Amino acid sequence: MTTKKPAAGSGALVGLLLAACLSALLYPAARLIGLPFAPFDLFEWLTRALPGGVVTSGIDALVSVLSALGLNVATSAKAAEILMALGLFLTGGAIAGAILFALLKRLENAPSGLIGAGAGAILGIPLILTGNALDPRAPFEGPVGVFPAALGLLLATMGWGAAVGWAYRRLAGATPAPAEEPAPLSAGQLERRRFLIRLGGATAAITVVGAGLGAALTRREGSSSVAESPPEGTPTAAPSADDGLLEPAPGTRPETTPIERHYRIDINLTPPAIDEADWRLRITGMVDNPLELTLDDLRNNYEPIDRFITLECISNRIGGNLIGTTLWTGASLQAVLADAGVQEGAAYIRIHARDGFWEILPLETLYADERIMLTYGMDGQPLQQKHGFPLRIYIPDRFGMKQPKWITELEVMATYDQGYWVERGWDEEARVRATSVIDTVQAIDENTVAIGGIAYAGARGISKVEVQIDEGEWVEAQLRPPLSDTTWVIWRYDWPFEAGAHVFRVRCYEGDGTPQIEEENDPHPSGATGIHTAISNL
Repeated sequence: MTTKKPAAGSGALVGLLLAACLSALLYPAARLIGLPFAPFDLFEWLTRALPGGVVTSGIDALVSVLSALGLNVATSAKAAEILMALGLFLTGGAIAGAILFALLKRLENAPSGLIGAGAGAILGIPLILTGNALDPRAPFEGPVGVFPAALGLLLATMGWGAAVGWAYRRLAGATPAPAEEPAPLSAGQLERRRFLIRLGGATAAITVVGAGLGAALTRREGSSSVAESPPEGTPTAAPSADDGLLEPAPGTRPETTPIERHYRIDINLTPPAIDEADWRLRITGMVDNPLELTLDDLRNNYEPIDRFITLECISNRIGGNLIGTTLWTGASLQAVLADAGVQEGAAYIRIHARDGFWEILPLETLYADERIMLTYGMDGQPLQQKHGFPLRIYIPDRFGMKQPKWITELEVMATYDQGYWVERGWDEEARVRATSVIDTVQAIDENTVAIGGIAYAGARGISKVEVQIDEGEWVEAQLRPPLSDTTWVIWRYDWPFEAGAHVFRVRCYEGDGTPQIEEENDPHPSGATGIHTAISNL
């Protein structure tokens, strides 16, 4: 009996189902033995390889979509990126499956499994190179080593291709040629549908089990990579609001940000997992005494610095939540470099991170600000894996893009080199813009409406905040003393109650009286500016 060969649409479905199965198997393998996780590697490679303008447009679009959906950008951005990466990988699997089915349709009597395996090998090679390209200094980090990891990924993609070829053979054998007149479904057509349903069920089960196992292993990694308690004597909380100072308006965000709500923006879908026992901070380049410091060296050999700090992402929009304040603990970078002995002629530090990120810090900036520190603690605890364990840097008055996490090396140099995001079109200095935000407009009794929020201008401080209601006069708000000279300021204004819909605006002035920029500007390339507005119906 002649048969009708499976169409490309069936190949796309089979390719997608098996790609989902493959990703679910690769994920726990990545966590257990260090195999590359192709969906993430491919997505991260694209974000590094694409022109900066394309990446920036993608970031803006992501923030816009999350904001339009009413989601918290600070806590949902990474989840959205993960879904995008998996969607990209599954789409690629569907396209590859359709192409492979079309190829097998042309090769009448060829061994479909063997051809599928060969096609999988062809697809696996760029995936291997993609993962290797992410971090040539330490590719495929894991206990199995570089070449076994690459071989493992190659075998996995070959298995995917062989499975697609096997599915083609099964479908081809179960699909009769069409009759001249429409006819009821034949036994072969029913078998074909049953096969696709069974294939879908099997791949779904494997996907769920693999994803669950991978998630469990990820949680275990995150919990085992940091110590369980803060160093003795480390402050662990902000002062109480009931301290005789200005009481924030009800609904104002907390003065310090809980770690679980502190924003995380970086170039990784999953944060690097670094074992403290194996990690060293290398001080190299133009120094008299190259150093390799453990985390205990930084904790015990240098006076700890405890400071409340506000950190903001340069992608934050006016009124956005890519900003947070917490207690940071670390060691003075000036003191560490003094032990290394910076040579004459040196002018910059290139900060290398485990994820391939880098940034440049002028020595002139370092020597002018003793607050710059190598940070190993957050909120009285060691850094969490997702926030840069074991080490990150803090540079006052700069957006987060200038402050790498997962630091592995400080290279002292004589010549300037653009940082990671500067190469991609973002501001070279990335100095924090003054901003003020309305968090709440709330009637506290029949006579009073409490309006409140935060104002922030980096390390330059805030001298005044003003509120405008319904195009009226700008009136000065009360300020709560900041936790430090590097944090936001909580402000409050009590307004006599007036029923109806009202428009509220806020603006601030830096410590020296410089007003914030009222002109609206997008975050790219230097940070957003403009007046934050809230509309409330009282």
